[in-house]
Formats: sequence, C-alpha cells, structure tokens
Amino acid sequence: MMINTLKIALISSLLLLFTACATLPPAQNVLAETDDLTMVTNSALQLSGLYGRDQVLVVFDIDNTLLAMEQGLGSDQWYYWQKALQKEDPCSARLVNDRFKVQGALFFASAMRPTQPDAAQQVQRLQDAGLKVIALTSRGPEYRLQTFRELRRNEISFWSSALPPQRGYPDTFLPDNGLRPARYEEGVFLTAGQHKGAMLKALLAKTGTPAPTVIVFADDKAQNLQDMMETYEGSGIAIHAWRYSREDDIVAALDGQEAAAEWDAVKPALMKIEQIFGTDNFDLPAQVVREGCSSTDSW
Repeated sequence: MMINTLKIALISSLLLLFTACATLPPAQNVLAETDDLTMVTNSALQLSGLYGRDQVLVVFDIDNTLLAMEQGLGSDQWYYWQKALQKEDPCSARLVNDRFKVQGALFFASAMRPTQPDAAQQVQRLQDAGLKVIALTSRGPEYRLQTFRELRRNEISFWSSALPPQRGYPDTFLPDNGLRPARYEEGVFLTAGQHKGAMLKALLAKTGTPAPTVIVFADDKAQNLQDMMETYEGSGIAIHAWRYSREDDIVAALDGQEAAAEWDAVKPALMKIEQIFGTDNFDLPAQVVREGCSSTDSW
C-alpha cells in the first residue's frame, strides 16, 4: 500500500508541475497496483484536469474489480479453476460438463457484491465530472441480462457515461480482429473472453470515438493490463493501467472441494427451475459421459 501511495504522490506532483507549464508534455504510460478504487478515480480526475475531460477515457473490468460473486461457486476464479482442471484431469468428478453454461446458470441464481463499499460512488464521481466511463468485461453476450441485473442492484450504471451510441447496438457483432461475437450496450462491452486491448480498439473504431489522450484502465488481471498497453504502444495514447488487488486473497482461497459440494447441492434446484420455466434465462448442459471417462466420473 505504501508503494501505491508513493506512486500516486509522484503522479500527482508531476501533474501539478505540468499544469503550471504553458505547453503540456506528452502523456506517459503508467503501470500501478492498488486495492482501492479511489486511487484510480483520483488519478483519472487529475488527468482530466490536465488534458481535459474529453481526453480521458476510463475503463473498468467488472468481475473482481467492481463486483464479485457472493461465493466461490460460479466466480471468475471458479471458472479458471475449472479451465485448469479440464486440462489436468479431464475425468475429475469435480469437473462440470460445460463451464460456460453452468456459470450462466449460477450468474442467474446468485448475487454479486461490490468489491469495496464505495465502488459505485467511485464510478459516479467520474461520471459527475463529465468523463467517459465504460465497462469492458470478459463475459460473453449470453450473460448480459444477469450482468445488468447485478450492476443495477449494486447501483452501478454506465448509461450516462457511455460511448455513443448511448444505447449501444441492438445485436451482437464481430469486432475487428475478433474471433467471437461481442455486444456493446449502455456502456458495457461484453467481449466473450477476447483480448481486451484489441477489443477496446475495435470498440473505439466501431463507435467512431476520437482517440483520447489517456486511457485509464482498471482490471484485476495483470495480463489484461499488459494486453492493453501492448495494443496502444506507439499509438500516442497513454495507458494508465491499474491492477486491482483487493480480491486477491479471496481468489487464492477458492476451495474446489467446497465449490463441488455446493454445485451438487444447487444443481437439482436449477434443473427443476429449467424444467418448469424453460431455458430463457439459462440452459444447463446435458449430463453425459465424457470421452475416455467412466460413467462414475461424470459430474
């Protein structure tokens, strides 16, 4: 935390010094880490004071940056645990048959909490100052209803600060250099797990948004920050990339055995809901025997 504070103090001092100069210096890249979204907000507001609010674009990740699942089951860390488990032990009894469909059902059934009590207020501070603020998530378009429900429930909206068109686009589209359809709606870009730097670049091109001087990007995954910085290297656009670390201990503490037991407990209820009400909100995978596994291995 001390290192983060020193970094912010240095950035703030430089901004104040540059403000006093007649000619603004080129914006520089910054890579930092914090467990407090206030630092991200304060930095973006300082940059807007220096370069102008129309020259600063703020981009937030959602999972484990603004919001987090109430339990490990269905969380971002659960998804990556399942992904790794599929490679390590494809016949594991703890492995679900289709983690995307299962996660969609769990998003429907579960709630999310803010990563810190004032997460919504930090987003609102930026919006009140007139900055463009959007969300860039690895979630796919199939999770849009659950995602917007939890954003609204936690009083977070990107509607007022969205890139035009404000409502976004009514259908999914294949972004430039994309492999899978994505969707942009009311300031939330659902990118289906694709390269976040390339996806933001594609979104700016599709919306016709002029290149900002600085992009302030907050995400819990270091790789996403690196991808963003590499995408804009040499472009003249500075990236202030913040790795958000508040959820790190919770992510590391995921108990796979506990998550497996929770799934066993909740699955019958989800199957019954799907049986009675249909597949409009989620579609559970069929119970099948995975190739090369015995029937007792299926989960």
